[in-house]
Amino acid sequence: MHASLSIRRAPRYVVGLFFGFLLVLGGLLFADYGISWDEPIDRLNGLVSLNYAAHIFAPDWGARQPLLQHVPALGSHPDNDHGVVFELPLALFDVLRPGHDPHTYYLVRHAATYLVSLLGVWALFRLGTWRFRDERLGLAAAALLVLSPRFFAESFYNGKDLVFVAFFTLGIYTLVRLLERPSWQRAAVHGLVTAAATDVRVLGLLLLPFTYTLLALQAAGQDASKPRGPLVRAGLAYLPALAAGMLAGWPYLWEHPHRHLAEVFVSLGHFKWPGVVLYMGQLVKATDLPWHYPLVWISITTPVAYQLAGLVGLGVVAVQLLRQPGAQLRTATGRFDFLVAGWLLVPVALVMGLQSVLYDGWRHLYFIYPALLLLAVEGGRAVARLGRLGTTWRRVALALGGLAVAELVLTAGRMVAMHPYQQVYFSYLPSRVIERSFERDYWALSYRRGLEYLVAHQPTGPIYLAASHLPPLRNNEAWLTPADRARLVIAPRAPGRYFITAYRSLGVPYADSVGYEVFAIRAGGVKILSVFQRP
Repeated sequence: MHASLSIRRAPRYVVGLFFGFLLVLGGLLFADYGISWDEPIDRLNGLVSLNYAAHIFAPDWGARQPLLQHVPALGSHPDNDHGVVFELPLALFDVLRPGHDPHTYYLVRHAATYLVSLLGVWALFRLGTWRFRDERLGLAAAALLVLSPRFFAESFYNGKDLVFVAFFTLGIYTLVRLLERPSWQRAAVHGLVTAAATDVRVLGLLLLPFTYTLLALQAAGQDASKPRGPLVRAGLAYLPALAAGMLAGWPYLWEHPHRHLAEVFVSLGHFKWPGVVLYMGQLVKATDLPWHYPLVWISITTPVAYQLAGLVGLGVVAVQLLRQPGAQLRTATGRFDFLVAGWLLVPVALVMGLQSVLYDGWRHLYFIYPALLLLAVEGGRAVARLGRLGTTWRRVALALGGLAVAELVLTAGRMVAMHPYQQVYFSYLPSRVIERSFERDYWALSYRRGLEYLVAHQPTGPIYLAASHLPPLRNNEAWLTPADRARLVIAPRAPGRYFITAYRSLGVPYADSVGYEVFAIRAGGVKILSVFQRP
């Protein structure tokens, strides 16, 4: 895959300043977010796999680690089929660090999650630069990802979906590098990145058919006089590197790898989360959600300009590929556009075809979002080309561009105003519709601020409380001092007890029997947490 045009560089230092700013910003903000529902579960998954590895490679060392003494065995652990390539290094840090106060662990975890997510931003920048032959447009694609409120917040605490976004995007980039200059070395690197993505979520294996499809298209489209040996060698080297990397980073596959991998795929198509979801004002079992659930969530949580530009870009790519498929697929950019369209559409089709259970919005499909942003940049270019057709079209293009820039500025402003609750951003729905129709803080990060309010409001003595969901309350105790943690007493029927809720699946007000509201958090005009007190 070769692009003939040279790359137009951004002004000097701009790229370095952009990523330097993101590093500094992450350093300033990583301690601001609460602990999500999944983080303690992911922490345990890492410790379980580390304990399993320690029993094999260093049993004496493992037997001396207090944190490993009470974790379940890998074989009996209910989440043993979850990939742990991101969790294992954190588990090792957890075991080796002095003391075991959870506060330090979660600070390091949030910093690590952000750094890996930043790797995905860099990979998207490189992909945009390669496709459009312009670093400025690569930066535009990366900036759109940063200015996506939910993604920004989750890049600090979502160690599954956002880490998977980063590794999958990096996998697309290593694939482009491989096609640009085929070699067994680049194939091995691409195989290891594919393995890392797969060891976070098994859908990382989508990179495998993407890889061989693009290798085949490149072999079919290149000049007959050009040797195909490098492509063949790359194809042969890729699979062993992928297999070795998957095994190394996923202890669950060390025994009976074929059977266990098959079980993971079965779980992917038939995972049955037992909970209910507030969707369009109705409480619906996750197993009964309609096919349009992820599409609606993409629509209501993505800035409108990004969506419209992405649809325009997809339309441009579709017209080009359908009008001249052979000619387009013989070019590097045509094959890349075909890849990006597949990146966006194939996972959605798979989820719908397999009837996979989704919940908590569209987070299981987050990894398609960089493809949408690349298409959005292409859509912006199409509008710019439209402006060259005459005065009237120029005015139309300028108006559309002005509206897009206005929404960018508005989105950035909303992100600042909502901090640290960008995870409850909705793009265009009024707050009253959101509150009665959709889940709000389903990650339950706002419990942190609720607990901080309680210990400040009642600085001495026991604090009797209850919660709509107990796990996130317990999770966010980590941000309190040990003395304040000891003052929290779960006592639902105690006089004067407090009640905390983050409105995960409630679209109507609480009954008066819960108590009177003494504290609330609103983000973007939407109430996301309440603290009630019973007289």
